[in-house]
Amino acid sequence: MRYFLLQSDDLLSKGTNIASKFIDLAIAYTPKILGAIIFFLIGNWIIGRLGILLRKTLTTRKFDHSLQSFLVSFFKITCQVLLVITIFGILGVNTSSFAALIVGAGIAIGSALNGTLGNFAGGVMMLIFKPFKIGDIIEAQGATGAVTDQGVFNTTLLTPDNKTVILPNGPLSTGVITNFNTHGNLRVDLSLAIALDVPVEKARTVAIEAMLKHPKVLKDPKPEVSVLKIGDGMTTLAIRPYTTQSDYWDVYFGVQESVKAAFDANDIAAPIPHRLIIQKQ
Repeated sequence: MRYFLLQSDDLLSKGTNIASKFIDLAIAYTPKILGAIIFFLIGNWIIGRLGILLRKTLTTRKFDHSLQSFLVSFFKITCQVLLVITIFGILGVNTSSFAALIVGAGIAIGSALNGTLGNFAGGVMMLIFKPFKIGDIIEAQGATGAVTDQGVFNTTLLTPDNKTVILPNGPLSTGVITNFNTHGNLRVDLSLAIALDVPVEKARTVAIEAMLKHPKVLKDPKPEVSVLKIGDGMTTLAIRPYTTQSDYWDVYFGVQESVKAAFDANDIAAPIPHRLIIQKQ
């Protein structure tokens, strides 16, 4: 009987110790848990307000809509990750392991997606600085065409022969981009050669009259004709009509035909190639 009484006393004592420890833990951690909850709620509210403010700022500065969504989402996710790490710190958890895990994951993802991230970074930079917009005619990476789509990872062009060219944004952002639409109307750059004995002024007058008769060549600014090169038995003329973006290719091909026909009608001869053959005895 005495044995059972002693055993009951031990169980009671152990239960009292466990309850005491639980109460101590509750007293120690309840303020931290309440503080973490309050900090989480306030932090989430602040992140939401900052996200709205960031979107309004990007909209005011006329950033691309897809770029706006990405930047706002990236900002919120980054802030929320930092908020969670801070809350763990408030609860007394060592956060250095979290930082090491995030850094390691970032390095692994960056190595695996090296080319993709390069295209992504290039796309973001171009959407921010806007070297061109949808509808512009550009020349880049050996391709020329109208921009039909500008994404985060690649840019799509429609060439004059109705082919779709997809350019990765990484090389595109670091290469040379020629934008034909930056200053409004487009100048079409052509060159035609005439014989050396043809007066340049006569050829200039005939070419300008022929260009002005083309229905899609602008009268203002006026077409230009200049001497590009004299040599190799010919005079090379730079033919420079102006037109709108939508009529660029019609003028590009049509003016060459109309100026050539005008030269033929006014007896402006084309150069005749000469070849000198020297026979050694």
